[in-house]
Amino acid sequence: MDVPYRDRRKIDPSRGATLADGSPNDQDRIEIGPTRLALAEWAEAGLTLPDLPRMRAYRWQRLVAGIVGRDYGGLLLFDPLNIRYATDSSNMQLWNTHNPFRALLICPDGHMVIWDYRNAMFLSKFNPLVREQRSGADLFYFDRGDRLDLAADVFANEVRLLVAEHAGGNRRLAVDKIMLHGLRALEAQGFEVLPGEELTEKARAVKGPDEIAAMRCASHACETSVAAMQAAMAPGMSEADIWAVLHAENIRRGGEWIETRLLTTGPRTNPWFQECGARIVQPNEIVAFDTDLIGAYGICVDISRTWWLGPDRPRPDMIEAMRIGVEHIARNMELLAPGVPLAELTRRCHRLPDIYQKQKYGCMMHGVGLCDEWPLIAYPDAAVEGAFDYPLEPGMVLCVEALISPEGGDFSIKLEDQVLITETGHENLTRYPYDEALLGG
Repeated sequence: MDVPYRDRRKIDPSRGATLADGSPNDQDRIEIGPTRLALAEWAEAGLTLPDLPRMRAYRWQRLVAGIVGRDYGGLLLFDPLNIRYATDSSNMQLWNTHNPFRALLICPDGHMVIWDYRNAMFLSKFNPLVREQRSGADLFYFDRGDRLDLAADVFANEVRLLVAEHAGGNRRLAVDKIMLHGLRALEAQGFEVLPGEELTEKARAVKGPDEIAAMRCASHACETSVAAMQAAMAPGMSEADIWAVLHAENIRRGGEWIETRLLTTGPRTNPWFQECGARIVQPNEIVAFDTDLIGAYGICVDISRTWWLGPDRPRPDMIEAMRIGVEHIARNMELLAPGVPLAELTRRCHRLPDIYQKQKYGCMMHGVGLCDEWPLIAYPDAAVEGAFDYPLEPGMVLCVEALISPEGGDFSIKLEDQVLITETGHENLTRYPYDEALLGG
C-alpha cells in the first residue's frame, strides 16, 4: 500500500509539524538529529525527549553569563564542539577539527555571529539565537596559501567592528583555539586576547534539564548499539569486524562519530591504548572497549566494558581483576555528591593493589558532555595542587574509570560508567550490565 505523501515526508507519521523535542518533523530538515529507529526505541523505553529550543537557550545563557561575569568584550570560538554547544549547529565536524573554517563570536549582549563555509551559511539558520551568518574565518594555509595575513586582517577587523557595536569597545576578548595569523591580527586590532577555554569548559560542565534528557536518550541508543555489538561478536571475527558493528548501530540511531579506536582482544588488551586492528579473536579471550561515542544530539556517551568470549570459564586472575575493577568504580562513585571538593575525590579514592598501579588509567574520573570535558579527577600520584580547586555541582556528569591491567600481564579489564551529580547525591546513568562470566558466574 502506498504511503500518503504527507506521511512520507515526516520522520514520525504519528505526529504533526514538530517532534517531541521541538525540532521539525521533516525528513528534509537542516539540523541533524535522532532517526525514526531511535525515536521508536526511546518511546518504548518511556524516555522524555529534550526540548531543543529550550536547551539551546540554556547553553546560550550560560555562555553570555560567563562573558559578562568575567568582563569580556566577547567570546570568539573556533573549536567545533564549542560552536556546537553555543549554536547546536554542525558542519563537517571532524574535518573542521583540523581545518578550522568556522568561528563564532558571542557578545556580552547575547548577539551571536557565525562565520561558516561560504556555501553552507544556511546550516545555522534554524536557530534564531544565531543573528548573523558570514564567511571568512578559514585562516589555515591549505585554504589561504601565502596570503593568510590578508584574510586574518579582514576577519579581525570584522570582529573589532562587532565588538565596538555590541560591547562598547571592550577589547578583552576571550578566544578558545585560533590559528597563529588570526591571533596576531586580533592583537594588531588592539584586542587583549585571553584564554576562552576556561569559560567554555565551566559553562559546559553543568548540564540543564534538557541536556540531561538528551544524555539519557543518547545513553539508551549507545547501550542498544553496544548490545548489538556484543550479540554479533564471535571467534573468527577481527577486532575491526566487531568494532564496525558499534559504528553502524550508532549511525543508524542518529549518532555522529566515535572519537577513538579503543577495542582490543586477548593479549592486545595489555598494555591498554592499543587501537582496534586486524587481529582475529580466538575462543576463550577477553574483548575490552571504550565507546568514546558521539551519539544522538551530539552527546558523548563514554562507557567501557570487558567481555569474556568462551566457551570455557575465564581464569581466576581475570575474575579477581574484574572484581577489583567493579569495586574500584563502586567505591569511587560513593564519593560523588554536590559540594564535594574535586581534590577530596583524589584524596579519598579507592586504592588499587600494587600489581595494577603502574598501568592504571590516566585519570580516576572526568567530565563528559559533547565530548570528554572538564574537570579531570586525577589519582593521588598524578594530582597537581591547585589545578582543580572546585566543588562538584548538581548537573555535572562524570565518567568513573577503572583499568585493571597487571604489569607484564596478558589481559586488562576496562570498565567505565557515566554518572550524574544530583541535588542530593548521584545517579548512575549507565545501565549496561557487567559480564557475568568475568564476575565468576
